[in-house]
Amino acid sequence: MDHRKHITTFGSLAVLALLGNGAAQAAEAFASDSKWMTGDWGGTRTALLDQGYDFTLDYVGEVASNLRGGYNHDRTARYSDQFALGAHLDLEKLFGWHDAEFKLAITERSGRNLSNDRISDPRAGQFSSVQEVWGRGQTWRLTQLWLKQTYFDGALDVKFGQYGPGEEFNSFPCDFQNLAFCGSQVGNWVGGIWYNWPVSQWALRVKYNLTPELFVQVGAFEQNPSNLDTGNGFKLSGSGTKGAIVPVEAVWSPKVNGLPGEYRLGYYYSTAKAEDVYEDVNGNPQGVTGSGFRSHSSKHGWWVVARQQVTAHGGDASRGLNLFANFTVHDKATNVVDNYQQVGMVYKGAFDARPKDDIGFGVARIHVNDDVRKRAAQLNAQRGIDDYDNPAFLPLQRTEYNAELYYGFHVTNWLTVRPNLQYIKSPGAVDEVDNALVAGVKIQSSF
Repeated sequence: MDHRKHITTFGSLAVLALLGNGAAQAAEAFASDSKWMTGDWGGTRTALLDQGYDFTLDYVGEVASNLRGGYNHDRTARYSDQFALGAHLDLEKLFGWHDAEFKLAITERSGRNLSNDRISDPRAGQFSSVQEVWGRGQTWRLTQLWLKQTYFDGALDVKFGQYGPGEEFNSFPCDFQNLAFCGSQVGNWVGGIWYNWPVSQWALRVKYNLTPELFVQVGAFEQNPSNLDTGNGFKLSGSGTKGAIVPVEAVWSPKVNGLPGEYRLGYYYSTAKAEDVYEDVNGNPQGVTGSGFRSHSSKHGWWVVARQQVTAHGGDASRGLNLFANFTVHDKATNVVDNYQQVGMVYKGAFDARPKDDIGFGVARIHVNDDVRKRAAQLNAQRGIDDYDNPAFLPLQRTEYNAELYYGFHVTNWLTVRPNLQYIKSPGAVDEVDNALVAGVKIQSSF
């Protein structure tokens, strides 16, 4: 891969933004108040929206450099990115299909991740990632292909097609660059069964609005590990399916002192067989006996997500302090990560001269199942290895901590640039790996 091409892309976006600020009057294509870099196409784009067509091309690029610490102290910078081409159709406007809509999205990821060999010990890996946009194969994928229909004046909402559970359940924004603060966190810690963006699978979700502030929903998602393969980015058949993951969730969106909040409480259940992380088929320590792992008929866990705006800046509710927290708990018998916690804040419009900028800070804790560490210690003992520097040594994993501070420059309505600093304590939950300080830049743009 030619990484110079990606650095050039990154630089070009910044140059175009600066040109757009100064030439908004002359070139609508780069107007700072436009939602799109390419502008309104002489009014055609707005006309298409009015008719029910919404075409998008979005870009996310992330640069990360290891300033200090980590597994490999050799400093370097890595770049990864994603393009997402989409079409959203209002079927009522187009065909008179009442309260129905259709979505198609195709994504392409490329680049490299700093976490893989600089931040973490490759024998253990990093649980989070300093570049969240990297992963699930650097390739093209069908990420969304769904139809949604509402009934009873919007009370009942049914969605069917190809998409990921994090699109509907355990949902969370993705403005941070560190994976521990981006998107559905359940999918980050049970990724073998819960496939986050950009992977899709056949799915059905039914939602019912009990009140304007409260709804409940249940889903069924195909659990098919073959969908993760790089060559299966556009796979539509169900071959390779092992079972289904069934999430249920209640979502409450109250106004507190007139300010918005969202609170999610959910549970997931996987019907596919899952291996024990510690016991063998006879209930003995597998790291000692070497026998096959005990099999379980299911896997489960639960989550809590809380987001609340707590202040308005000078009476402007579009600005102010927002607090957030995420908690997930997983089946200790079958999952490497048994619990995770995250807290943080985002302040929007802290400075009157920059009312659309935002500042974010978060801290996350990722705890490894004690049985995973016990089994690794048993395997090391069986092999007579007790030296961490021995390539055959299995690192003993405990807890990984991640923190990120960013400042988001709202350069234009179509471009946001977020420089950030990340600190990772015990990358991969391995205490022998030096704590790492990482500098990053996240770019989000709509063409």
